[in-house]
Amino acid sequence: MSPAPTVLLANGVRMPQLGLGTWPMDDAQAAAAVEQAVRLGYRLIDTAGNYGNEAGVGEGLRRSGAARSEIFVTTKFNRQWHSVAGARLATEASLKRLGLDYVDLMLVHWPNPDQNRYVEAFSGLVAVMKAGLARAIGVSNFKPAHLQELFDAGLAPHVNQIQLDPTRRRDDLVAIHRARGIVTGTWSPIDRGGALLADATIGAIARRIGRTPTQVVLRWHAQNGFIPVPKSADAARQKENLAVFAFELDADDMAALGALAQSPLGLDADSFGH
Repeated sequence: MSPAPTVLLANGVRMPQLGLGTWPMDDAQAAAAVEQAVRLGYRLIDTAGNYGNEAGVGEGLRRSGAARSEIFVTTKFNRQWHSVAGARLATEASLKRLGLDYVDLMLVHWPNPDQNRYVEAFSGLVAVMKAGLARAIGVSNFKPAHLQELFDAGLAPHVNQIQLDPTRRRDDLVAIHRARGIVTGTWSPIDRGGALLADATIGAIARRIGRTPTQVVLRWHAQNGFIPVPKSADAARQKENLAVFAFELDADDMAALGALAQSPLGLDADSFGH
């Protein structure tokens, strides 16, 4: 199966447009899922220090036999490391667990505004990138006010990975991202297989075009320029997810998906974070 196409980040790095999410896999599960996914054609693997499976992800990459240069690895660090020096320490710790010399994308996992050190944390990532430990840097779960604090400090992430799906469109954030050249990464892109995939509109589109509801939703992400990282350890599901670049949704389908009733976010970055 062909790898996903790539999206150009603001610093010239190319990021695959669909990846494998690994939460909440343990090390053994992550190793097996990553090895399998890479052999099937996946080139983006998403993990985090907080997931507790970076060692497993690294093992899966080694087992896959793929050249390091072919794989795009994203990881993230938590609130413990929110300082300039902490960002470097967190990156070095992740690299040791992964068994890698560099990551392709390092993210501040949550803003944690209660401790108000996310600007320092991102400043530390700038130094991490300059040191060659990360090819690109970004944030995760940052809301407009958090991004504005970075902009005011003269900083801009390459990626903001957020909870987003057709019923949680986050139009305010997406508009800021597009205006500032930030790529939108999406976690829980299919609502963890919940009510979203049972939606009648999505089901009707899927039946008409001979695709699954999951593929319809992931294709919606792709056509909006987002980078989803659905989690699956099942080979058939992994193949199904990667096949979304073999078809397109028409304008009416995209409009119908964009008009779905909106659901509340599961986690609010002003009050939740690790």
